[in-house]
Amino acid sequence: MREELLPLFPLAVVLLPRTPLPLHIFEERYKVMIGEAIRNGTEFGIIYVKDGEMVSTGCTAVVEEVMKQYPDGKMDIMTRGMRRFQVESVNEEKEYLQAKVQYFEDTPDLPDETLRNEAVERFRTARHMTGQALAYEPNWSEPQLSFQLAQLFDDLDILQKLLDTRSEAARLKELVDYFPVHVLRWRHIEEMRKKAPTNGKSKFIPTTFS
Repeated sequence: MREELLPLFPLAVVLLPRTPLPLHIFEERYKVMIGEAIRNGTEFGIIYVKDGEMVSTGCTAVVEEVMKQYPDGKMDIMTRGMRRFQVESVNEEKEYLQAKVQYFEDTPDLPDETLRNEAVERFRTARHMTGQALAYEPNWSEPQLSFQLAQLFDDLDILQKLLDTRSEAARLKELVDYFPVHVLRWRHIEEMRKKAPTNGKSKFIPTTFS
């Protein structure tokens, strides 16, 4: 019996469970991979590439919506994170990577309400102090709320650390500690942007990956 393999989409992003991620698909191999996922209603794995190397853990995604289809097969899609996985071995038989993976969940310990409330308060304070717009409103009753509160972060290493952590209490504690750091970092980046010469032509624009 042939083992089930998970298609892999290596990206310079970190996807967290039950969070949305828009993607622009333009490479031929990923047009094929995403097309198969759409037709079959199956998951594919998004895995962070750091310094040219894939990390060992990622999160599966499903395509929730094809927002735009281009004549040449390119597409804009909205995906959502599902299950976390550990890569056990990589398969290169197809034009895109596949892997044998082991899925993992959190340990059964639950955070107390004090910690949960502190993380929510720090999230709201950080959002107010940075002026960041939310990509989506958190589901406040979500058991793994930490993943949704992390939407303010753009530090991929922190996001990967949260993905790897198998305890909601530990993730919330990480958020409580990191939100003040995030505010300082955000303000520093914004200050640098204001000082950077634009020459009247160039602008800072968000970077997208596919």
